[in-house]
Amino acid sequence: MFEFTIFSKFMIPLSEKLRPNAFKNVSGQREIVETIETIVKNGRPLSLLFFGPPGCGKTTLARLYAKSFDLPLVSLSAVLNTTQELKKILKEGQDSPLFSRQTIVFVDEIHRFNRAQQDIFLPFLEDGTLILIGATTENPSFVLNNALLSRLRVLKLEPLVADDLEQIIKRYEELGFPLSLSEEERKRLIADAQGDGRHLLNMIENLEGGLKVQKKLPLYDRHQEGHYNLISALHKSVRGSDPDAALYWFARMLEGGEDPLYLARRMIRMAAEDIGLADPNALTIALNAWNVYKMLGSPEGELALAETIIYLALSPKSNAVYTAYGQARKLAADTGHLDPPNHILNAPTKLMKEFGYGKDYQYDHDLPNAFSGDNYFPESMERQSLYHPVERGFEREMKKRLEYFQKLRGKN
Repeated sequence: MFEFTIFSKFMIPLSEKLRPNAFKNVSGQREIVETIETIVKNGRPLSLLFFGPPGCGKTTLARLYAKSFDLPLVSLSAVLNTTQELKKILKEGQDSPLFSRQTIVFVDEIHRFNRAQQDIFLPFLEDGTLILIGATTENPSFVLNNALLSRLRVLKLEPLVADDLEQIIKRYEELGFPLSLSEEERKRLIADAQGDGRHLLNMIENLEGGLKVQKKLPLYDRHQEGHYNLISALHKSVRGSDPDAALYWFARMLEGGEDPLYLARRMIRMAAEDIGLADPNALTIALNAWNVYKMLGSPEGELALAETIIYLALSPKSNAVYTAYGQARKLAADTGHLDPPNHILNAPTKLMKEFGYGKDYQYDHDLPNAFSGDNYFPESMERQSLYHPVERGFEREMKKRLEYFQKLRGKN
């Protein structure tokens, strides 16, 4: 097996020096390792995509997988290689000894190739010339085209846990470089790595070089999947009435650089969607928090947002308004051709009066209980029941009111 690579190596980083040379030495990802070993045991290489956060072992597993088969390996980087280089390597390379037999191509950061570039691999995968191994930190559903994705088996890797990172430290110390750290400092080092083995080794290099260790920044991109995953976690923690989890995800998003006003707007949505009339004050409090933050900014205004998160999480929950509105929209879309009943239409002209507009309309305030019980739906439509309040919070009162008017309507 031989390797053709585009990378230059002027100085080998510690993460490369300590890269495992066998599956048994890989830190973490045991289920993924077992899956790969099964594929290797079957003796038939499959095209794979390793999807996971930085420093979780994607490149290591990809290289070990490729090494397990007696096939040539081409390593590419979507960061470094242009479309022209890619075409030259893949298409023109067919006439070289490199492609004299089936070849494994490893593409790091494959998500950086646009969808047109990704199509270049398709004919080679289709005729079996290439086995593609990709590595990406981005959700494949969003960054790979369907044609390429359908030809890859996706293996999702997780961030390394504390025991995995401790194993990496021990591997370093076995080289004869014990870390002079207290147990507390060692735990802090692992915590600061935030599941990233490569960053852990970079921090060790800094320590050994007398440099200050820099904590890894939160893995969060306001415009990528992390944004949507965390706001989903925040929203569902509020819906699930867990103020502690809600505060945690709220803080995670702020630490990641999220716009606090975006979070304030989402809280307004939570108040309307998940609380509704079970606590009408929730919407007012969410609106006030938004105004407070606009007035004070960070960090003072963030406290008002945190207060609101707790209030929303502990409020009685009801999606009755949300559900009723959704049903009303569907009904409106299906029956948009029906006119209101004549008796509730105004009749400012003689002709409209002749059409019966406003005829027999009862002014509710002039009647007992200020209630006529008239029909307000289109005449050809049966009366609809859309709003069903729950037995929680203020909606208990709303349910009593609804039942009161339903009872009066039945008498009329």
